[in-house]
Amino acid sequence: MGSRAVGAAVQIRRATARDAKRLTRLMRNSRAYEGPYAPMIAGYRVGPDYIETHRVFLAVGEDERLLGFYALVLSPPELDLMFVTDAAQGLGIGRQLMEHLVGEARGAGLSSVRIVSHPPAEGFYRSVGANRIGTVSANPPAVMWDRPELVLPIT
Repeated sequence: MGSRAVGAAVQIRRATARDAKRLTRLMRNSRAYEGPYAPMIAGYRVGPDYIETHRVFLAVGEDERLLGFYALVLSPPELDLMFVTDAAQGLGIGRQLMEHLVGEARGAGLSSVRIVSHPPAEGFYRSVGANRIGTVSANPPAVMWDRPELVLPIT
C-alpha cells in the first residue's frame, strides 16, 4: 500500500455483530502487541455483545477491507479500544478514526474522553489533542507495565 493517501476511499461506519470476528482478528494480529505486550490481548475478543453495548466504529476501504476500528464507552467516557491494521499504519486512518470519535463524543454530550494508552501509542494520542494526566499502574498478569493516562477534551 505504501504511503499513498486513502482518505477519500475510507468509510467509517458503525460495527455490527457480524464484524466481531474480524475485529478480534485485527486486534490479535497487531504487531503493536507482539513480544512483552502479547499477554494483554491474549484471549481477548471483541464479541457481538460488546459491539451491541458500546459505540464501535470501523474504517473500511475498497471492497469493505477493514483498516481499523475504535470503541467508545459512554459511561464513564473512555476510548476502550483502537486499532489500525499493520498495512494501513501511517496513512491517516487513526486520525480519521479519532476525528470521528470526537464527533460521536460531542453528539453524546461528552466534554472529554479518557484514554489509557498502549505505551508506544502515547505520542499519537498527544498529536491529536490528548493531554497526559497520569499513569495507570501495571496490573499483572494481564498488564505487566504502567500505561499513560490521557484525557481528550471534546470541543
